[in-house]
Amino acid sequence: MNSAPAMSVAGLTHSYGPNVALRDVTLSVERGEIFGLLGPNGGGKTTLFRILSTLLPPQTGEVRLLGFDASRDWNEIRRRIGIVFQAPSLDKKLTVTENIWHQAALYGVRGEEYRTRLSELLNQLGLADRAGQRVEQLSGGLRRRVELAKGMIHRPELLLLDEPSTGLDPGARLDLWNYLRQLRGEFGVTIVLTTHLLEEADKADRLGILASGSLVALDTPDNLRAAVGGETLAIETACAADLAAELSRRWSLAPRVVDNTVRLELPDARQWVARIMEAFSAQVASITLSKPSLEDVFIARTGHRFWHEAAESRP
Repeated sequence: MNSAPAMSVAGLTHSYGPNVALRDVTLSVERGEIFGLLGPNGGGKTTLFRILSTLLPPQTGEVRLLGFDASRDWNEIRRRIGIVFQAPSLDKKLTVTENIWHQAALYGVRGEEYRTRLSELLNQLGLADRAGQRVEQLSGGLRRRVELAKGMIHRPELLLLDEPSTGLDPGARLDLWNYLRQLRGEFGVTIVLTTHLLEEADKADRLGILASGSLVALDTPDNLRAAVGGETLAIETACAADLAAELSRRWSLAPRVVDNTVRLELPDARQWVARIMEAFSAQVASITLSKPSLEDVFIARTGHRFWHEAAESRP
């Protein structure tokens, strides 16, 4: 069996004319991982996903999937990966089974082998009682399960998912993640997914955070939060820059101004709430104390909020 990492990216840079979509991205995903690529819209996720799914050739750098070079071994890679795109790929007028059958035929999965795999997937994904239903009669969550069944019918070693929770309600998102863990556990498949949802990224084994085309963080969600350290104070005020300067001058703190909020990462942040309110009660509208979140990680690495970048990326 191939012992190479499921995915290896080294020095990947990709541009669209003068616009740089990816800047020197380097990361590796081990087999059996559920790996998340988190970033706001415009952060580079879509371009990286297109390269990983062999829709775009790498311009600069090296990309290897399951030990194969993505710049030349397209056919070998495509036989071994499964892809679920953000945009629906199901024929709504066909049944669940018919949609999966057409996908299986493309990969040469036929006969008893097809029937066995179909039965396994339908049962595992909770679709057995929906096999004869037309897709147009299914909910968004059930359609997403059919997309997963299509992507898994040829038993890929690596499953690529682009924004898999798009259009799903919270309950369906939870179900989706339960199914992903089942797929990993029962079939040993490696899963790489893109997302702009912070709560979804928190469920991955490891996480790469993309911002403006650069990989700004890479680790487990817990380790990324721990690197921020302590607790976070978010102080809402009408004069953020002035308050930050006062906090720095009076107590030698290192506040960060993000939008109109003063943020402090401190090991004993809760002990500072009363002191700050007593000294600056006229300037402080509110203070929020929290443990570090993935957005705090993003702010620490980029200097601005997660959704600020998404807004800035829109034309």
